[in-house]
Amino acid sequence: MFQPAVPVAKVLQGVHNSEYVLPAIQREFVWNTDQITTLFDSLMRGYPIGAFLFWKVEPEQAAEFTFYDFITNYHEKSHPYAPTKQIPSGQGATAILDGQQRLTALNIGLYGSHAERQPRKWWTNPDAFPKKRLYLNLLGVQDADEPGMVYDFKFLTDAEAQVSDEEPERWFLVNGVLKLADSGPAIMADLESRQLSGSQPFNALYQLFRAVRETNSVNAFLEESQDPNKVLDIFVRVNSGGTPLSYSDLLLSMATNQWKDRDAREEVRTLVSDLNDRPAAFTFSKDLILKSGLVLIDVPDIGFKVSNFTRSNMSLMEEHWAAIRSSLLTAADLMASFGYSGRTVTADSVVVPIAYYLHRRGGTTSYVEASAFAADRLQVRQWVARSLMKRGIWGSGLDTLLSRLREAIRTHGASGFPASEIEGAMTAAGKSLKFEEAEISELLDLRYGSQRVFPVLATLYPGLDLTKAFHEDHIFPRSRFTRTKLLKAGVPAEELDEFISKVDGLPNLQLLQGSPNIEKQAMLPSEWLEGPHFPSPAGRTQYENDNDLVDVPKDITGFLQFYEGRRQKLDARLREALGVV
Repeated sequence: MFQPAVPVAKVLQGVHNSEYVLPAIQREFVWNTDQITTLFDSLMRGYPIGAFLFWKVEPEQAAEFTFYDFITNYHEKSHPYAPTKQIPSGQGATAILDGQQRLTALNIGLYGSHAERQPRKWWTNPDAFPKKRLYLNLLGVQDADEPGMVYDFKFLTDAEAQVSDEEPERWFLVNGVLKLADSGPAIMADLESRQLSGSQPFNALYQLFRAVRETNSVNAFLEESQDPNKVLDIFVRVNSGGTPLSYSDLLLSMATNQWKDRDAREEVRTLVSDLNDRPAAFTFSKDLILKSGLVLIDVPDIGFKVSNFTRSNMSLMEEHWAAIRSSLLTAADLMASFGYSGRTVTADSVVVPIAYYLHRRGGTTSYVEASAFAADRLQVRQWVARSLMKRGIWGSGLDTLLSRLREAIRTHGASGFPASEIEGAMTAAGKSLKFEEAEISELLDLRYGSQRVFPVLATLYPGLDLTKAFHEDHIFPRSRFTRTKLLKAGVPAEELDEFISKVDGLPNLQLLQGSPNIEKQAMLPSEWLEGPHFPSPAGRTQYENDNDLVDVPKDITGFLQFYEGRRQKLDARLREALGVV
């Protein structure tokens, strides 16, 4: 039912009296300071600030859910998330289903502070996050008929808000409006203490007083149903007009509500950071982690549907969380040992069946490096490369594919990675790893920057130790392929376009270890191969044979002949590796 409209100050007083809370299904606070100041400008000008949706939570329901408090003092590094809110036994609350960002913004502006990292300052620098509070410039009112902001709100440090002794104190701390005794004499006294006079500063402060404390600007509908499924459905619908709530957010909220001994939200956040905050710089998401959780606990249906977010499934996920976490971390380490990174993994979902395989093995920590598993790792590596090279494997029908892969691993993975059975399951799902003639040509036409270049080169040259950092390197350096430089080097004018178009092609690319790549820089391949990088002539010859660099031309004019010759060699290697006759 619709509630009588009330002023902002009354709602925020309820926030600080613990009458209003945030349900776990709410996303994090994401507004920036510009959005906050714009909201206050709208409030001052009497603009609508949108309707709110509240949920009346009775005491018996409040005991079954996890709730969060509002952020008052936002700090990007040390306090970016809303803290858990404990509702006393026997008490209810009002949960915010729609309007969290606006109410949090108002709360920060009127009661708290905002601290974000300043440009060009290190994350580890304690001075990089100055505490700023919201101020109103009482002398900065603009013409209401002009576009943009009328009132000059800014987040300032207290030092920035100070003025010299000769200047009037134009910056009014917005929190101070809550302390004014009235909208007449109290405002006049405050302005007098600031050495301000005239109608403009009075009107600005008076409008702030009215907007915060008198105008009934908060309109809300109160949902009284105690059915959590209905409330969840309402929440999804009212949020679909803005940034949609992801399925992982829904699952995470259900897990948060139903886990008993762990904070699911914090556990998932931490795992995302631990997976991605490493040299490989993966970009794994909450979605991937929670999808992996459903796969690893062997629930029959792994879809992100409310019907799968049962108490029993979430209890099972919490029970096995330590093993799930370990399996995902080991799977990420394994992918990194294959040379993959956040830039070269074309589909994050490839890590899910790997994590499931490691999970089924148990005791996964030694798998990445132990020589006893070298042959098994090779099977995994080859399968990963093929699945990332071929288009359409990890797109539509993902849940069906993951379910089939899980079944193949569960049935045939006791003695090692069941590559052939997995490929059979993929074929049955319409995701065959068999390559056709046209696909070989398409792979040979890949260009520098494509995410698929790495798995192709790793397949073409399997002898590389990819546990070390490798770069996708231009054999003939790109920096030499300008028209001026090519002409000066003796390349005919009619061949310039072809030279430039092919410099980024796959036949001119190789995987080169980080340090040698830095040393090579803009050297021609013939110069670099003659350098001190090889311990013996035999070592150089071996490297040339392994990387199809035999008969590299002495100068750049022979590039086109080299390019076509190496393309033919890559074609033969790729056909053999992928079984294309």
